[in-house]
Amino acid sequence: MTCVLPAGLARAWFLLLCAAVVFAAPFPAEAQAPSAVEAAPAGGAAATPAATDAEADADDAGDSAQERAAQERRLARAQRAPAGPRFEIDLQAGDEAIQAFLLRHLELQRYRELRNLDANELGRLLVLAPANVRELLATLGHFAPKVEVLAPPGLGEAVSEDRSANGAGNAPRPLGTVIIKVEPGPVTQVVSVNVSFVGDISSRPEAAEQRAEIQREAGLIEGLPFTQADWDAAKTAALRRLVAQRYPLGKVQNSLADIDAQANQARLYIELDSGRAMRMGEVVVQGAQRYDGITAERLVRLSGIAPESDYDLGKLQDAQRRLAESGYYDSVFVYVDPTPDGSDTLPVMVQLRESKRQKVVFGVGGSTDNGARISLEHTHNSVPGLGWRALSKLQLERNDQLANTDWSSPPDDDGWRKIFGAQAARQLDSFTTTSSQRLRAGQAQVGVEFDRSFYLQYDRARVVNNVVPGALDASADAAISANYAWTRRRFDDLIFPNRGYGLAVELGAGYTLGGTRVPFGRTQARWLTYWPLGAAAAAAEPTPGQARDVNASRRTQLGRLALRVEGGAVVARDDAPIPETQLFITGGDNTVRGYGLRDIGVRRADGSIGPGRYKAVVSLEWQRPIWNADNRSNWENVIFIDGGAIANKAGDLKPVWGVGTGIRYNSPVGPLQLDLAYGLETRRLRLHLNVGFTF
Repeated sequence: MTCVLPAGLARAWFLLLCAAVVFAAPFPAEAQAPSAVEAAPAGGAAATPAATDAEADADDAGDSAQERAAQERRLARAQRAPAGPRFEIDLQAGDEAIQAFLLRHLELQRYRELRNLDANELGRLLVLAPANVRELLATLGHFAPKVEVLAPPGLGEAVSEDRSANGAGNAPRPLGTVIIKVEPGPVTQVVSVNVSFVGDISSRPEAAEQRAEIQREAGLIEGLPFTQADWDAAKTAALRRLVAQRYPLGKVQNSLADIDAQANQARLYIELDSGRAMRMGEVVVQGAQRYDGITAERLVRLSGIAPESDYDLGKLQDAQRRLAESGYYDSVFVYVDPTPDGSDTLPVMVQLRESKRQKVVFGVGGSTDNGARISLEHTHNSVPGLGWRALSKLQLERNDQLANTDWSSPPDDDGWRKIFGAQAARQLDSFTTTSSQRLRAGQAQVGVEFDRSFYLQYDRARVVNNVVPGALDASADAAISANYAWTRRRFDDLIFPNRGYGLAVELGAGYTLGGTRVPFGRTQARWLTYWPLGAAAAAAEPTPGQARDVNASRRTQLGRLALRVEGGAVVARDDAPIPETQLFITGGDNTVRGYGLRDIGVRRADGSIGPGRYKAVVSLEWQRPIWNADNRSNWENVIFIDGGAIANKAGDLKPVWGVGTGIRYNSPVGPLQLDLAYGLETRRLRLHLNVGFTF
């Protein structure tokens, strides 16, 4: 296609093209750009690339100078001495504990270190300070205090000084000291605590005991000074008791603290909404890989958790404890999981982290009875081919050496386990050595309150005099017996018992083996009981702002008495060769203090001490609390008298006695007890160390 332009327009286009060609062609001076660069200092050509680079360098130099200046300012600020507080607080409350509480929580404290706080702002804060002090005192039960806040002298003049200081760039001077005078006034007493219920718990007959327990526990703060911390703790305890049984969805519906400031009395009201009652559902085990999940489910069932049973947090915690103590799991979490459909039946979830199949533990320890101790333990949680758990141990002490292995099967639906054990031991007593072997096979059941077992046992023992060879019959005695053991524990606390009892009984019948085969019977019993002494201990005065430990009232002012009684008998013909490991001997840390390990027994023909057929041991201990400024500490003083007797005939039992005193520390892992005992028979002092509580 051809386009024809008018003559005038064509001439215009021609001129534009010529101009473009002329300006696009290089000029002679610009064609010598390298020479121009070299001549720039002399000719001052500002439009050259060299001039542009120089300007960039100048800009960079300016930026660097600014950075250096900023860095110097920051360094100067860092080296500057820290500014003191803008004002001081002189609080005068009379009571040191209240004064410390107010100083710790006072709103003014937040502004003392504020560098840019001026006199105007401080004046505004001082207007609000009395109300803040009254609010804090109200949390401690003081509802009619007298509060006076005095501003620093010359605070008005400081306003103009602050302005002039800011204009001159100088730091303002401190604003002075704020004086707060406080008279807390009388403390308000809690005269009543009323708990009401709505929901299923209000009418269910089976919940009557639960309602009474909630009311009893909430009422523990009656008669005590009112504090917000105690009030909050009482509501929390009431809710915790509600949701622990049947009602996991319970809540505090309403609460009211009715304060009569004129009479200095507080009446407290709590309304609990239980919601609907919940039941336990099926057990769901998660994380079972190495070990059969049915084992975990059975252990949960043994804690009393059954389908359609009432929800019980205590049973869930007991199931968690059983699983953790079984040795199969490193961590256990047992809880209920609400269903999406809102059902009243809650599945019981069991989350497990399994232990390794095998474990080796090396231990070092000691005792006042037996000196230093080293031990090596090996655990196999699933023996190939059997699936049983095997625990093997080697222990070396100054006088005793022991090697044993105990095997047990997983529990059945009733909690019974098959058990098998083997043991070899060596005991050194003065100048005799007793070597013994034992085999045991049977079944055992560990329950909530009861432990039971029955088993067949083979015993073999040999005693040698190391000083006078032939002084004793070196032949070994052996026997086989059938045994039944039963234990019941009814303590209020299995770690720190304050009341309750425990009873253990063993019954056995067997035959001696070897040249003389005659029957024999063996029985042994242990009884331990605690009696609280005196009135319930008053709740300790807490640090202001903290709740009282009102549940410590189960402890008594005079402590407790602990009575321990043990007895045993082996009934057989006088010439029956009973293995010495089936007989009785006593003395030491856990039996009769004031005497060494196995120091109380029957005198043998060679003069050494050996076991006898009859045993009687008694111990009476007064465990007295040691009080401190908080009315209670974790330390206790112990005064005791122990007695024990061993004989081959019941009529020959003549006790020897030990008396003494000691110190007990109630640590988180159990009581640690150090006793100094005097043996009345030996007229010697002995030190005894005991750790933990077991029965």
